[in-house]
Amino acid sequence: MIYVEDERIKLNGVVLPGLVKSIEVTETAKVDEQEVEGSAVKPKQATGYEDAKVNIELIIDDTQTQTRYERYAVLRAIFRSSGQTVPQPIPIISEDTAAHGIEKVIFKKLTHKGENKKSQLSVNIELWEYIPQTITAVSASSAAASKKSGSETTDSSDTQSTLTPDYQKYLETKRGKSPAVDDAKSKAALETVAKMPF
Repeated sequence: MIYVEDERIKLNGVVLPGLVKSIEVTETAKVDEQEVEGSAVKPKQATGYEDAKVNIELIIDDTQTQTRYERYAVLRAIFRSSGQTVPQPIPIISEDTAAHGIEKVIFKKLTHKGENKKSQLSVNIELWEYIPQTITAVSASSAAASKKSGSETTDSSDTQSTLTPDYQKYLETKRGKSPAVDDAKSKAALETVAKMPF
């Protein structure tokens, strides 16, 4: 079999080095099987689709300007650049992935195998389709309104707004003294009471 260096597969804007031995794109449906007591047949329920998987197999040889390990370093930089702690979605350009509608992928796995008698590396790349999740944001005012209508709140500002005007007026007036102050006979006792936290 003769392999031709493929200039058409790009990951994150970089042409994959080496010869493309194979590319495989797999799409799978999510199906749940239910156990029914007394029945040999398991009913199946389709629940959606899994993210597509892309597997690429490369052969990397030495060239006149670069060794196979220098060429492999290009793939390593795409997989995990210096200081990167979390994989990032990257664009992919390929006829095979375009046929499945895949535009962005997560670089899931990178492996290479060197054989003793061959001056080449066999490289496997595993990519997973990236589909961004849409999260609906709720503004603070609408969240407060739904909280207010859906459940009782104990916030003091909300409580005061629900009080009658007469009761609010009563709360603002002096409503008497504590028994400790009323029962204090001496000046020293009043000073002690004044220092007490209320």
